[in-house]
Amino acid sequence: MKMFSPVVLGLSLAVAGTMPAAAQSTPSTFKVLQIVREDPKPSKAGAAHDKTESAFVQTMVKAKSPAHYIALNSMSGKSRALYLEVFESFGEWEKDNKLIEKNAALSAELEHDMAADGELLDQVESSIYTSVPEMSYKTRVDLTKARYMEMSVYHVRAGHRDDWNKLAKMVIAAHEKAGTHAHWTMYEAAFGPTDGTYVLLSADDSMADIDTGFAEGKKFREALGPDGMKELDSLFAATVDTSYSQLFSINPKQSYPMDEWAKGDPDFWKPKPVMAAAKPAAAAPAAKADVAKKQ
Repeated sequence: MKMFSPVVLGLSLAVAGTMPAAAQSTPSTFKVLQIVREDPKPSKAGAAHDKTESAFVQTMVKAKSPAHYIALNSMSGKSRALYLEVFESFGEWEKDNKLIEKNAALSAELEHDMAADGELLDQVESSIYTSVPEMSYKTRVDLTKARYMEMSVYHVRAGHRDDWNKLAKMVIAAHEKAGTHAHWTMYEAAFGPTDGTYVLLSADDSMADIDTGFAEGKKFREALGPDGMKELDSLFAATVDTSYSQLFSINPKQSYPMDEWAKGDPDFWKPKPVMAAAKPAAAAPAAKADVAKKQ
């Protein structure tokens, strides 16, 4: 669903909140978002990918790494997994990287985990974004009960940043006036995607939250009024050249969540580790001898 789409304007981004958070920090401090995308080979998603990613999680838990992240599995579009991690700054991100570099045992285990995971993947891609607080709305950082993530991606035409800012202000004002349950965080591409790319994220506790977002669309349109809707539609058409939205489920088996979330809902966030399949038992000596005779 599309936050600024003239067709389903304001219907997305329902109730539950947005991005993951680092401990003892406020939403405004999260300035950097890394999204790592993994495209699994055919038939290599699901349980097979859970096993290799669970190994990463166990390695991070063992090392008590501060670099927490959440995993998303696609419910729309191409089969893929996204891994979202936020940092207070690029400098803080560098500190996390150096902690791993200085830990030889951790580095070695991660390399082993990456090699196993790589066997299942067609492609891995990383994108980096910075937050845009003035375009975000009621950002919340507690994902303890979150189960789904909505992601909308917009590309703004060159030279239309001021129009994009105006568009965001109009949408935020309409939601405030309508009293909807909408929440979201906006990020702007810094490295990787095409310049002018924005990503909007919102989490849902259940799919019923998505129903709520659609149902509140009428209140949003009424808050703008006919003239406001026409202005918004026209401004969107002039400002945005492409947009799309996708829905993801949060996968706890592939996530390394904040301790606060895990304690708040351990049944969800702390599933039993996915173990590798047991090796076939060796054949009995007599059986081996029978096989040799047949050859």
